[in-house]
Amino acid sequence: MAEKTMPAAEAAQYADEKNSYEFAFHVLPTVAEGEVAGVFESLKGLITAAGAEIFDEEAPEHLDLAYDIEKDIEGTYRRFHSAYFGWIRFRTEGSLLETLTEEIEARPEILRHLIVKLTKVEEANPFRYHEAQKANKKVTDVEVEDSSEEKDSDEVSKEEEKG
Repeated sequence: MAEKTMPAAEAAQYADEKNSYEFAFHVLPTVAEGEVAGVFESLKGLITAAGAEIFDEEAPEHLDLAYDIEKDIEGTYRRFHSAYFGWIRFRTEGSLLETLTEEIEARPEILRHLIVKLTKVEEANPFRYHEAQKANKKVTDVEVEDSSEEKDSDEVSKEEEKG
């Protein structure tokens, strides 16, 4: 069985390697609609000030949430049914993510956020949520040919069953 974790010494050599990330976020619905663009620009400024290179984005637009989200605001938990959703894709060294995350979490106008590392396929095929909603498109899978030499355990099991 192939080990999928990388030893710390080996991982350290990739700490300065630039990877692609997506920062998805919800802006509080209490932010005035005219100020949302300013919040978006300030988030992009925060990312570039941290040394990252932005290569794609989708400006936040108002939407109803699939479920309510609670946030502690000035000592009171408030429940939100909607928010402004957007995302920013950028390239940076992994070592800068911790600082960037701390700065984002300090922003009071952000309801929730997530930063994920993108694969090459995800990087090449961004899902534009707002465009898809307006066009009433369904989400489709992107077919990917596996060029790696290692196969995950499910593929190996299926081949063993056949053979």
